[in-house]
Amino acid sequence: MKKSSCAFGAVTCAVIATALVGCGGSSTSTTSSSSSSSTASSSSSSSSASSSAAAAGADYSNLLIKGSDIELPGDTFTADPPTVNPGGKDGVATAFNNQTQTRVIGDTILILPDATSANAVLDASLAALDQSITDPQPISASVGGSGTMAQGLSPDGTKQVAVLLFAEGKAVVTMEFDSAPGDIVPPDFVTAVGQKQDDAIKAGLPA
Repeated sequence: MKKSSCAFGAVTCAVIATALVGCGGSSTSTTSSSSSSSTASSSSSSSSASSSAAAAGADYSNLLIKGSDIELPGDTFTADPPTVNPGGKDGVATAFNNQTQTRVIGDTILILPDATSANAVLDASLAALDQSITDPQPISASVGGSGTMAQGLSPDGTKQVAVLLFAEGKAVVTMEFDSAPGDIVPPDFVTAVGQKQDDAIKAGLPA
């Protein structure tokens, strides 16, 4: 199953974009603001730049589940090398592929400044579900905070897609399960994998 041009799916790309904008990542406003006030606030800018650089250097790879954590009869999954700070946002992402490359699970964890910011990004990301799923019908999922699941065909009809979104503290998680049309992923399987990812975040993410 071929991955999207954004590597981990349309919803993930939208979540990253939402997180960047929500945390002041708008390139236009940032550029004009820094241009007009570079002289007046040089020391403040230097301090902010240092803080941003330090944050961007964090490696959250330890929060990801392993391929062996994904249990599905007849399938084994192998993880791609993790992408640290996807889209320039604090966090980590990877994709798990089964042995025949017919099922792919994208797993993206974004780290926000606090739980309030994480919940705001999670809420905003729900609007992007229709970019990955035709006529999505979100339902509650018993994973993390405000867990939500939706599934159906991709807009171009080339794959079956299930998306799980949830928050855990200051982390926002997007998991996208891609398979062949008609190869519907069992909701219980989606929930089970999501719960393992949630547990890994609880165990490894500092407060």
